[in-house]
Amino acid sequence: MSTTFKPVPVNITRPEYVGKKAPSVYKGSDVQTSEVIEKMRIAGTIAADAMHLAGSQIKDGMTIGIGGWGPRRKPMALVRELLRSPVKDLTVVSYGGADVGMLCAAGKVKKLIFAFVSLDFIPLEPYFRQARQSGAIEVMEIDEGMMLLGLKAAAMRSPFIPTRVGLGTDVLKRNPQLKLIDSPYDDKQWVAMPALPLDVSLIHVDRADARGVCQIKGPDVYMDEFYARAAKQCFVSCDELVDSSFFENPEEARYVLWERAQTTGVVHQPGGAHPTSCAPLYGFDVKHFKTYVASAKEPGGWEQYASQYVHCSEAQYLELVGGLEAVHKLPLPVF
Repeated sequence: MSTTFKPVPVNITRPEYVGKKAPSVYKGSDVQTSEVIEKMRIAGTIAADAMHLAGSQIKDGMTIGIGGWGPRRKPMALVRELLRSPVKDLTVVSYGGADVGMLCAAGKVKKLIFAFVSLDFIPLEPYFRQARQSGAIEVMEIDEGMMLLGLKAAAMRSPFIPTRVGLGTDVLKRNPQLKLIDSPYDDKQWVAMPALPLDVSLIHVDRADARGVCQIKGPDVYMDEFYARAAKQCFVSCDELVDSSFFENPEEARYVLWERAQTTGVVHQPGGAHPTSCAPLYGFDVKHFKTYVASAKEPGGWEQYASQYVHCSEAQYLELVGGLEAVHKLPLPVF
């Protein structure tokens, strides 16, 4: 099926790959002219300003939801922007990975609502573990399905969703705020999983347009649709920013999971999920994760890691991890 493109102002040059399955292999010089370098500088400034604007919307004491799953498609560029900010006392709702660990290490988290915090191939996220074991954060640990129901309830503006999940387990003992309700249809009891409304959600997607239409083409969309719908504001980073006409193709539109009205703002940040994966574009960076985990074993390890990889621009961050080309070569996990 062919795609019909809308007219574009003559002063805007379309990339050569528009309308093709893939861009042509570049065989030219890596040395850029001063004119191209200036355009790159302006583009980088626009992206940095957009990132800062997204981060500035998060205030002390807010409840934020972070999309993705463990080491997969986390909005890490947005998380790093949050780490650079003075915000604190956050309640974080996440199927957690390094996003949670870094925010705990930086002292940003007051309470964590979670089902797990893991890097998969490294079972326990080290900085989360330190925060949990020291009692530095309040926690609400629940089943993965219960957390999904909490997000769904918030998305539907319902106060709770009844479920059998959690019955007969320590989830109820550890979370006495969870209530049991009697069924109006029989003599059974259900857990009333409360809604988990969010002030702000942060999500990373494969591609988006400037209006907020977002596309995820990976093998698993996780719970991102419900993070978007459960939040008052939703900020999205994307690897590729496309023209709105891209989504006129039904084959592309079917990977759009929420209405653009749910998206408050879009930040174009290629490689913005690194060091987590963004399938099918790139896998997670095992080497970088090992460096991150090793830092937790050293005195002042977080400060050293943050000094190198957080307290810099995203362009500098990408250079430090080998560049965008290296990120795109990271193999996808096979488990």
